[in-house]
Amino acid sequence: MSALPSHSPLGLLAAALLLLLGLAYPFAVYFGLQHLSPRLFAVGLGVLWGLRLLQPGLNGLQRGTGLVALGFCLLLALSDAAVLLRWYPVLLSLFLLAVFGLSLLRGQPLIERLARLREPELPPRAVRYTRRVTQVWCLFFLFNALTAAALALWAPLAWWTLYTGVIAYGLMGLLFAGEWLVRQRVRRLP
Repeated sequence: MSALPSHSPLGLLAAALLLLLGLAYPFAVYFGLQHLSPRLFAVGLGVLWGLRLLQPGLNGLQRGTGLVALGFCLLLALSDAAVLLRWYPVLLSLFLLAVFGLSLLRGQPLIERLARLREPELPPRAVRYTRRVTQVWCLFFLFNALTAAALALWAPLAWWTLYTGVIAYGLMGLLFAGEWLVRQRVRRLP
């Protein structure tokens, strides 16, 4: 199987659909379980992740996320267990926690790497700041995974849907906004 050409319409469509599906996933589970088999969720997700993985130029994080997601789709397809659908957000949060956390242990923290794309020569204060921001994101992903797991295990589907489909994205947005505000203040310091 060969890779899709760079920026192919099919590859871009798969990436866009994955983004939209990621946002709508909790609601699709909530409303779809009444009418669809978990296997159909697995096939749909698996096709989109497979198309995404065929895109050339993916970085390690993108490729790793895709492979983890495909593994989840395979498990879901084989088991056809509706309860597994609730574990998709947990799995992705744990994967992101691992990526961010491992970057703290080896080489440059992930946020530092991203910052160096815009500003290759970061001062020591900025390096310390990016390390701290990476740690904060690790805490967020841990909190998000634990909350989603607790809701998957013990809460009604409606609560899980509310948290994973609305509250988690709101918290992520607050974290982005808060970090941006702090960064502006840090930049003004001598």
